[in-house]
Amino acid sequence: MYDAVLVPVDGSDHALAAARHALGLAETYGATVHGLYVVDTGTSWLTVSKNEVREGLREVGEAEAEQALSDLEAVAADYDADLSTELREGDPDEEILAAADAHEVDLVVMGTHGREGLRRRLVGSVAERVVREADPPVMTVTAGGD
Repeated sequence: MYDAVLVPVDGSDHALAAARHALGLAETYGATVHGLYVVDTGTSWLTVSKNEVREGLREVGEAEAEQALSDLEAVAADYDADLSTELREGDPDEEILAAADAHEVDLVVMGTHGREGLRRRLVGSVAERVVREADPPVMTVTAGGD
């Protein structure tokens, strides 16, 4: 049923809960899990110096990525499943969709913070955009869901 599963991580408890679900499915079905961290280097058209902002975002994001992917690898040690990890940069939803296509995944499993109301409208939801645009099915998981 599943040969390849994509799990985007961002260092949050929600992402690690999603990783546990993805790894459990991979263990059951003999699938490979593709762990992905996206350094969000998207900049607003209002930004005066996009290159400086992008470089600052990259520096912070790479340190966070290293920790998030390390945490994912630690969780994966408890499962009998193959894991590969990847670091990309850009707009998170676009990069997640591109990785899903590149790895020809059968399922995307991702954490969601469950924001509502005004906060959701202001911050937006990467998971929501991926659910709307992804070709493969998308499973969303909250931190309490594992």
